[in-house]
Amino acid sequence: MTSTQVLTMIALLLGGLTFFLYGMSTMSSGLEQMAGGKLERTMRKVGANDLSGFLWGAGITIAVQSSSALTVMLVGMVNSGIMDFADTFGMIMGSHVGTTLTAWILTLSGISGENFALTLLKPATFAPLLAFIGIAMRMFSKQERKRNFGLIFIGFAILMSGMTMMSSAVSEQKDNLRVLLTAFQSPALALLASTLFTGIIQSSAATVAIVQALAVTGMVNYQTAIPLILGANIGTCMTALLSCIGTNKEAKRVVAMHIFTNAIGGVVCMLLMYPAMAIFPHLLSRQIGIIGVAMVHSLFNILNTIAFMPLKRPLFSLCRKTVRGDDKITHTVFLDERLMNNPTLAISECHRLTVEMAEYSRDAMLQAIQMVGHYDENLHKKIADIETLTDKYEDKLGTYLVQLSHNRLSDADSHSVGRLLHSIGDFERMGDHALNIAEVAQEISEKSIIFSENAQAELDTIAAAVNEIIGMTVQSFVDNDSDLAGHVEPLEQIIDKLKDELKARHIARLQAGDCTVQIGFVFSDLLTNYERISDHCSNVAVYTMQLNSAKLDAHKYLNKIRSEENKSFMADYEQYDAKYTV
Repeated sequence: MTSTQVLTMIALLLGGLTFFLYGMSTMSSGLEQMAGGKLERTMRKVGANDLSGFLWGAGITIAVQSSSALTVMLVGMVNSGIMDFADTFGMIMGSHVGTTLTAWILTLSGISGENFALTLLKPATFAPLLAFIGIAMRMFSKQERKRNFGLIFIGFAILMSGMTMMSSAVSEQKDNLRVLLTAFQSPALALLASTLFTGIIQSSAATVAIVQALAVTGMVNYQTAIPLILGANIGTCMTALLSCIGTNKEAKRVVAMHIFTNAIGGVVCMLLMYPAMAIFPHLLSRQIGIIGVAMVHSLFNILNTIAFMPLKRPLFSLCRKTVRGDDKITHTVFLDERLMNNPTLAISECHRLTVEMAEYSRDAMLQAIQMVGHYDENLHKKIADIETLTDKYEDKLGTYLVQLSHNRLSDADSHSVGRLLHSIGDFERMGDHALNIAEVAQEISEKSIIFSENAQAELDTIAAAVNEIIGMTVQSFVDNDSDLAGHVEPLEQIIDKLKDELKARHIARLQAGDCTVQIGFVFSDLLTNYERISDHCSNVAVYTMQLNSAKLDAHKYLNKIRSEENKSFMADYEQYDAKYTV
């Protein structure tokens, strides 16, 4: 083999590998965006059951086309305290089986025949057609779902082109490569080389694709192919190993489990292979085809899963002994940057934490209103702690969401990020106003302030309206209920009206000498906080109502729904006006 031939072959192999990896990444991106956050959110629920965890793990791996991507996702979720280490077992085993789909897809490149149906199934025929259709969908379609389909088609076409390029590279140097492959007659050496190569490129699918490309030439036998496939399964653990740097003990154990299941299974298969070579020499020396490579890859992962199912408790014990320590995950506002690799999951986790923040703000507000006239020092301290916590939520979520917004997001994900960024500021301000009301309650208690009967009745009326608007706002946000959010704005208008009317009555009492200036300041502070709380509720509700809108525009949207022509708004307004009259 001349130096020119070597250089040409290496260039074609690297080019084909580059196309293959980029195509797989592009296809994964489209599949992931279509899947949305529903699959990932379900992971928390199904993890406790091994069978359901296995099915979901296989399904998500098929969706994102990478077992390593799922493992990194699980590392982030365990590190964040979303999932328990033990609940990831079924999903990890499912990911091992799910990743074998790529090898079966690549078997299409081995189809031969000249009839019309077989010609259509050949990558050389359908890959360019898919690329053209994909580009057309991306350029001319405005629907996000069709654009994602286009991305999948483009990625698949690039992937198959990369596979074809690698097959051509090895086919042209068939005779020369035969000499190189004799070095892999030692199964142990083939296993080591495949493990190192996969660890470098961080894709078992790409390594298996290269083995399939070699199999097309008819130069590879089972004795060589099996160690190369087993090494691909072990080497793919490198991505997960790198992802666990800086994580807690539980997250590191997820990676340990991923490595042990692949490594132990691979070593056991290798130990069985040596006696098999002595007993069935002719069987293992047979040439392996492209379908045979896919079959070996699938059989190993399926049998490995079956073998480990009854051994999961000893496996957990091994992981805990390997990664020693017992991290207690306490409640904290924590978002793992590893989740950013999957924007839909990251947004889902941000929404979960924002829901927590909203519920804390609501509870603090209701408790603060309850303290007016019934001051409790312990409750005041609790509200102050919640206010500090909501500040922390806003800081962590805001920073994380801004970083996330710099990623390539779908229109739906970008919309969700914008809504969350707007909402966390309003929930944080609600916590501030809750603390303000608690401090007013403390002043009322320390100065023994007593409101007149009329003033107290007026405060009770507006406080009841604020209680209702807070409850509706948070519930609509938690449930993404745009219909319930639609009832918030009419009540906010009533609270604004009440504030103006109660201030006018207060001034009248001052002028009549029925109220003191000191009591007036406290009365006015309460009204101001109540009214501003309702403003923040209005903001949150408006963004919830715009869940299906293309663009967030609170001012324009509010003007639209406040119109007197809006019968639903006017009906709610009149109902609340009658309910909260003074």
